[in-house]
Amino acid sequence: MANLLGTDYLPDYVPTQDEKTIALLSHLSFFLFPFIAPLVIYIIKNNESPFIAAHAKEAFNFHVAGAIAFCICFILIFLLIGIPMLVVLGLYGTALTIVGAIRASEGRIYEYPFTIHLIR
Repeated sequence: MANLLGTDYLPDYVPTQDEKTIALLSHLSFFLFPFIAPLVIYIIKNNESPFIAAHAKEAFNFHVAGAIAFCICFILIFLLIGIPMLVVLGLYGTALTIVGAIRASEGRIYEYPFTIHLIR
């Protein structure tokens, strides 16, 4: 069974403070620019920093999985089960985003649970 808060591990090297900050921003983009920011960060920093690339692609993949889950919950609103599911999805997505941001600021690689891996 997957860990409900995801998994994390130490990277092969110690990331710089700038790398940690950019990785943190890729997670927190969930609140403003969910798809665009992590994808742009991944494209720009992919060859420069494996730490940033790992966080940006995890954040992007999580945002896509969250959007799919949101669409499913939105459809289920007509069956009345979608409203509580949307509340749970929003709270859970927010909690995981905060955990991802904290792990990035600690210099750890974070992997979200229940994520569709479009970018590997």
